[in-house]
Amino acid sequence: MQFDFFPSRQISLYMARLFLTRTFAVLAMLVAVLLTLDLLGESGDVLAYPGNGDPQLWHYAALRAPQIVATFLPFSVLLGTLIMLATLNQNSEIISMKAAGLSAHQILAPLIVTALGVAIISFAFNERVVSRSTAMLSAWQAVDYGPVPPDSGVKANPWVLDGNNLVTARIVAGRGTAVQLRGVEIFNRVSNSLTTIIRAPKGHYDSASKSWVLEDAKQFDVSRGTARDLGTVRFGKDIRPDQFTLAKVDPDALTFSELQAAIADLHDAGRPTAELEASLWHKLSGPLSALLMPILGSVAAFGLARSGQLFIRAVMGMALGFAYFVADNFSLAMGNLGAYPPFLAAWAPFFLFLLLGETVLFRTEE
Repeated sequence: MQFDFFPSRQISLYMARLFLTRTFAVLAMLVAVLLTLDLLGESGDVLAYPGNGDPQLWHYAALRAPQIVATFLPFSVLLGTLIMLATLNQNSEIISMKAAGLSAHQILAPLIVTALGVAIISFAFNERVVSRSTAMLSAWQAVDYGPVPPDSGVKANPWVLDGNNLVTARIVAGRGTAVQLRGVEIFNRVSNSLTTIIRAPKGHYDSASKSWVLEDAKQFDVSRGTARDLGTVRFGKDIRPDQFTLAKVDPDALTFSELQAAIADLHDAGRPTAELEASLWHKLSGPLSALLMPILGSVAAFGLARSGQLFIRAVMGMALGFAYFVADNFSLAMGNLGAYPPFLAAWAPFFLFLLLGETVLFRTEE
C-alpha cells in the first residue's frame, strides 16, 4: 500500500466526505453570522430610500452573500481541515492509518484532491455568480439603493479630468458612443480654486458635435452661494467616451475574460494596468489557496493525541493558514503600489507557503 499515492477507495471516500461536510458546515455558519452582522449595519441605508422595505433587504442579502462566500471559503477549508484532522487524531484513526503503512502524504492525498475540486468550484462560482452580484451591488449602492438604470455595462462613480475641471458620474452605462451618464457633477476650477458646480440627472455623448450633453442641468455658484437652472449644457469636447468606461475598472465585478479585455483596452489607451494584472492573476491563485489548507493544517493530524499537544498543533496549523492570508493580502497591496510585479504579487504567497507546508510535513512526518 505504501507504493500507492492514495489509500484504499473506502478510506479516500470516507476522508473526502468528512472534509467536505465539515468545510461547508463551517462555511454555512460563517456566512450566516457575517451576513446577519452586515445586514444589521447596512439595513438603515437600504431602508432610507423611500419605498424600500423587506424585499429590498432580502435583495441586498442575496447580492451580499456570494461575496461573503467567496471571501471566507478558504478560511472554511482551513477550519474544516483542522476540525477533521484533529478529530481523526483524537480518535486514533490517523495512528491506525500509519500503522497500516500509509505515509503522511498518502493520508492527505484525498484531502488535497478534494480541495482541488473545491478550488475549481470556487473559481466557477466567482466567475458566474460573485462578479455579477458585485457589479449589481456596486451599481445599486451608487444610487443609494434606489432604482438602477436598466443598462448593460454599468460602472459606478468614475471620474475624469476636463482640463482643470473634474467631472464625475454616479452611474456609467454602455460602451463606445452609446455611453449614458447618470448623476453627473462638474466641478469647475480656476487656479485650483472651486468656482461653480454643475449637476445634472443624466447626460449622453453626442457623436455629431463630439461633445457631451447634459439635460436639466443646474449650476451652484460657490462664492455667491446661489443656484440657477441651465437646462441643456454641452461640455467636454476633449473627453473621449472610453475615458468614462475605463476611468474605473473594478476587478471584483468582472469575470476573468472581461478583466482581460479591460486590461487590453487600458493598455491600448496608454493607462497603467499593473494593479489590474495582479488582480487578474489572483482570480486564479485565490481559489487555489484551498489546495494549500490541507497541507498547512496537516500539523494537527499527526503526533500522539494523548501527549497533550493536540491543541497546540491545531493552533499551529491555524496560525500557518492565517499567516498565508496575511501574506497574500500584503503581497497584493505591494503589487497595487507597484513594488512587486503583478505575477509575483499574486503567486508568491501561494508557492512560498506550499514550500513551507511541505517542509514542515517532511521534517516532522516523513
